[in-house]
Amino acid sequence: MVGSLFLRELIKEFGTDHIYGADTFNEMQPPSSEPSYLAAATAAVYEAMTTVDPHAVWLLQGWLFQHQPEFWGPAQIRAVLGAVPQDRLLVLDLFAESQPVYLHTASFHGQPFIWCMLHNFGGNHGLFGALEAVNRGPESARLFPNSTMVGTGIVPEGIGQNEVVYALMAELGWRKDPVPDLEAWVISFVRRRYGVSQPNAEAAWRLLLRSVYNCSGEGCKGHNRSPLVRRPSLQINTTVWYNRSDVFEAWRLLLTAAPYLTNSPAFRYDLLDITRQAVQELVSLYYDEARTAYLNHQFPALLRAGGILAYELLPALNEVLASDSRFLLGSWLEQARAVAVSEVEAYFYEQNSRYQLTLWGPEGNILDYANKQLSGLVADYYQPRWGLFLETLVDSLAKSIPFQQHKFDKKVFQLEQAFVLSKKRYSSQPQGDTIELAQKIFLKYSPKGFSGSL
Repeated sequence: MVGSLFLRELIKEFGTDHIYGADTFNEMQPPSSEPSYLAAATAAVYEAMTTVDPHAVWLLQGWLFQHQPEFWGPAQIRAVLGAVPQDRLLVLDLFAESQPVYLHTASFHGQPFIWCMLHNFGGNHGLFGALEAVNRGPESARLFPNSTMVGTGIVPEGIGQNEVVYALMAELGWRKDPVPDLEAWVISFVRRRYGVSQPNAEAAWRLLLRSVYNCSGEGCKGHNRSPLVRRPSLQINTTVWYNRSDVFEAWRLLLTAAPYLTNSPAFRYDLLDITRQAVQELVSLYYDEARTAYLNHQFPALLRAGGILAYELLPALNEVLASDSRFLLGSWLEQARAVAVSEVEAYFYEQNSRYQLTLWGPEGNILDYANKQLSGLVADYYQPRWGLFLETLVDSLAKSIPFQQHKFDKKVFQLEQAFVLSKKRYSSQPQGDTIELAQKIFLKYSPKGFSGSL
């Protein structure tokens, strides 16, 4: 009854294309695993739709089937998919480039589905992609025995990053077959993007294709878990699926190409993005050094590595990010404030926007889930956290007392909460020259074991 009333009002306000999105039990466990219960609940939702619109098609995210595999066994999945008449349920195979559900559900037991690339959780910054899996995935799904695939989709939680991934996926929607030569496609993408062929820039992108954009297997989670954007601890895993030297060499090559591409806004953006990525890698390396020094009671080494991380690298990152409006905290917050009709409402929206970037909920409910690397956020959120952490480690060694994570968490939460509740305003106007600032960071911090030069 409630569902039908809602749908009538929805159609009254917006009209209809006869496709209705509804997600039962998404990231929540049903009260019963009995197939009869799951079938009845599903049928009731569909009945509410067809009572109002006899031509209704139910659009369902298939996320629930892969998110809780311990609950959604074959019988449970079949109960849901079979409770709606064939072809009246359209399933989004939401994370198909990494964890396709159609493979273990016999193509959703005959219900049509859309092969979707999710790619990014939380709108995180960070160079990342599984281009080979994206390129081959739709064809594999189409050729699957008794396939019911009817199309492709792009369903990220956040955009504004890794444009090459979305360019490829968008093109695949118009292709019958995969791109035959992915490297050649990427080089073509770069030439279109910069408006000219530049050998060093193209060489940089070849390295990115074989490294950050070549993720495969269980490591492809679509979430940036770099130490830079995580609450500090001694337990952070800094393992990555690529060779960091490829990132540093691509960084050098783009800087070498800079004199020829200075007037390309897309190039300037990419140079900033790879500089940001390189600093992220450096933060991981210095974190490892600092942690090792602490565990081995090496006081001078801890001071050196920790000092570079917290008081040199992060301020340098904040400065270079400030050179582009797309990497400004001020721009992010202004978007939230712009929809308000009063100053009180503007502050409310801004505070929610700050929560989304950091604590998510009032107690750090999904801490750093939607992390970003923005000028202002680096300076007033990430840097203070790392400063406190490293000072705590130094104090621990100096006083011969063990580091206690739970005590640190209580202290650092005060910093995190203070950022969220702050009324400090941030500029939405870029400052500084991206190329000059990127060169400055490279010349000072490119790793010693890295032989390239400008």
